[in-house]
Amino acid sequence: MKIGAQIRLPKLPMFIALLAFAGSAVAADSDATRQLKSRNAEFNKDIIQVSDSVYTAVGYGVSPVSMIVGQQGVVIIDTGIDVASSKEIRADFRRLADKPVQAIIFTHGHGDHTLGASAFVDTPDVQIWARQGFGHEQQTLERAGILIQKRRGEMQAGFALSAEQRINNGIAKAYWPNRKGGVFAGDHHVAPTHLVESGREKVSVAGLDLELVASTGETYDHLYVWFPKERVAFSGDNFYKSWPNLYAIRGTPYRDVREWANAVDRILKERPVAVVAGHTRPVIGEATVNETLTYYRDAILFLFDKTVEGINKGMTPNQLVEYVVLPDKYQNLDYLRPYYGNPEWAIRAIFDGYLGWFDGNATSLFPLSDKAEAERIARVAGGTDALLGSIETAIEEEDYQWAAQLCDYVLTLQPNNKAALLHKADALTGLADEILTATARNYYLSSAIKLRKLAGGT
Repeated sequence: MKIGAQIRLPKLPMFIALLAFAGSAVAADSDATRQLKSRNAEFNKDIIQVSDSVYTAVGYGVSPVSMIVGQQGVVIIDTGIDVASSKEIRADFRRLADKPVQAIIFTHGHGDHTLGASAFVDTPDVQIWARQGFGHEQQTLERAGILIQKRRGEMQAGFALSAEQRINNGIAKAYWPNRKGGVFAGDHHVAPTHLVESGREKVSVAGLDLELVASTGETYDHLYVWFPKERVAFSGDNFYKSWPNLYAIRGTPYRDVREWANAVDRILKERPVAVVAGHTRPVIGEATVNETLTYYRDAILFLFDKTVEGINKGMTPNQLVEYVVLPDKYQNLDYLRPYYGNPEWAIRAIFDGYLGWFDGNATSLFPLSDKAEAERIARVAGGTDALLGSIETAIEEEDYQWAAQLCDYVLTLQPNNKAALLHKADALTGLADEILTATARNYYLSSAIKLRKLAGGT
């Protein structure tokens, strides 16, 4: 079978496809909405043959699941977001190689890569490999008693949105968990039995020789898997086809941006002929992989270095997001467009990660409270009624960010002001329509739903 072939590729009948195209042509979608809808092709449900022995299932859940076929059995790399979709993958993998699973390897501890593991535990002696410190991010938050990131994560994911509102999450199809507690909740946790404690550990299992390489990036428990015989790398979430989520708006400890770039560089130096991404479809072909990972690494490093340059000039985060502009050679690459992460968020995270909350402006040392500032803004504007008038003007002019900020002043003083609640919902809906970053879009629209409910609307 030809490498890169899609083993399963469900297709709609041509007349249905034409009807879908005709319907989309009628809708007055924004450019960002059209790009996100086009992005859904990346998440078609397939099994792709990556190399002679490697198969990757995409589009079943939200993250790829890979199988390496050995003489005595198979090795599974990452296990998907839930048992139901992973059982389907396991059944389809068996049709390709009816051999027992002898090992599972987790690239990191996020639930969308681990919670389907029980579907692949064929026998009690299956080896479960992960890096030492597995689950570091979630454990760090939970030890401190910080739980709000779960609610913010639901907003970022858009779980409260309709199927029409929630196009995708930028690097995966839209997914709604059918379990209480959100996307990373569940009763199917499979704990590691073997931990990678060194920088690089060689593992022989199922007749396969693999190398597990410590690779801090999105998380501190990340590793990548190197299959030297066929020169295939499994990157985990340190690479996927989007601007990387160097900061997640659900809230995370600082993600080391320099180390993230270094992790991509280490994969690049393996000289892979294929790389299986943590989300989106694999990249296949030595020249394509080399070019893709080189630009990916260099774009991250450019943003980091330029941000540091601006920091050393005394710039505040607000000034930095105007100062740091990615060159066109990065912006014009589809796999670096901000479908999931956003460069502005990364710039702010780098500043805060190294210097903390103080922006260097003496005025910011002891700022007015939200209420005190809102009172003064209302006084300057001529009262809350005048502010409401300015909000209406801003919305008419599609100046949605300014409208939302003005609404915050009114709502600080009058939390139940129905007009301000509805105006802010409209402003956020307008912002959502303009933004390519799916997590921001989902957060805007989820917030708008809450505001309309508070106002007694629908």
